[in-house]
Amino acid sequence: MIDIVVILNVLIVLGMVISAILAVHFENLLSSIIALSVTGMFCAAEFLVLHAPDVAISEAAVGAALVPLIFIITLRKVNGRDGK
Repeated sequence: MIDIVVILNVLIVLGMVISAILAVHFENLLSSIIALSVTGMFCAAEFLVLHAPDVAISEAAVGAALVPLIFIITLRKVNGRDGK
């Protein structure tokens, strides 16, 4: 019998791989940034399943929130949409 934790691990890793592939595949940079953020959330979920809540909180804060925010701000400045 397959354990529920194994199924959850497989689903999370599969979601992580799919979102990482989509982050590379998208031509729109904003879509790639969002897919990268989703990858970070899957990574944080995997750390929760592995009983590492401190690492999961750090990954959620940095990998799924802070880094995409920095990328979006940079993208707006490069495209010149900040009003300057």
